[in-house]
Amino acid sequence: MNWLFYTTVTMTGFCAIGLVAAAWLSRSSRVVTRRAMTVLNASHAVRPERRTKTVFQQQMLALVSWLRDTLGLSVGAKQIARFEQAGVMKSADRDLFVVSRILAPLLAIVVGSFIPWNRPLFMMSLPGFAYIAPEFVLTRMIKRRRERIRLGVPDAVDLLVICVDAGLGLDQAMLRVAQELGKRHPDLQQEFLRINREQRAGKQRLDAWQSMAERSQLVEVDGFVNMLQQTDRFGTPIARALAEYSDLIRQKRRQRAEELAAKTTVKIIFPLVLCIFPSLFIVLLGPPGIKVSNGLGF
Repeated sequence: MNWLFYTTVTMTGFCAIGLVAAAWLSRSSRVVTRRAMTVLNASHAVRPERRTKTVFQQQMLALVSWLRDTLGLSVGAKQIARFEQAGVMKSADRDLFVVSRILAPLLAIVVGSFIPWNRPLFMMSLPGFAYIAPEFVLTRMIKRRRERIRLGVPDAVDLLVICVDAGLGLDQAMLRVAQELGKRHPDLQQEFLRINREQRAGKQRLDAWQSMAERSQLVEVDGFVNMLQQTDRFGTPIARALAEYSDLIRQKRRQRAEELAAKTTVKIIFPLVLCIFPSLFIVLLGPPGIKVSNGLGF
């Protein structure tokens, strides 16, 4: 068993180094910006240390990129699209995802080796679950972000109607709405700001909105893009089209709430039958049943 012990110690050390590197790469941009401002305002003696840390971070990123390319885990266009749907825009976060898919199975092997019963079974099964765990987390992030965008679309359309009625153009109204939705719906603000950057880069308005519809994959956003296409094609006033679409999307939201409320009566049957009714039967029929059994001499 000496080889198993040395292998376990080696993998533990490797995983510890990988986790430290992942934690270093996963720092938020706000922390990086704050530390950069602190270093700029500090004395000259601290600046070489900051340069050393920057070089170390670049080396770690290069190491992760090399490891990703060596193992054939390069992020393709389809995977990049999934990252964008989840709101992951930074390359460092994508590298962290790749690192987690590499280190998680190794860490699972180490954890499985310490389980006293059925050790070979756990050492073979846990790495498979650990490998698909990051993909499962990414899928959950996509669904949650999509739901947050869906909840924010009606408010955004209402604000667009107000801004357009006040005399703003659609692009200026979109920027104003993005400012107003920063705290309540940050994901929708991120999409609006990205549309604005794409238009400044030379992309057509409808193409930018179509890209947002492809990323979000929501019926509400698809309907909004179709409304903009029809408005641009037939020359309908944008304020009137936005007002009508606002009423339509508000009606759809009401219908969705009524649908969920109607499903509640069906979903509550199973908890009633399996949990509540047996308890009621025990409380109501238990004492009379005991008295009857005692009276009959059982």
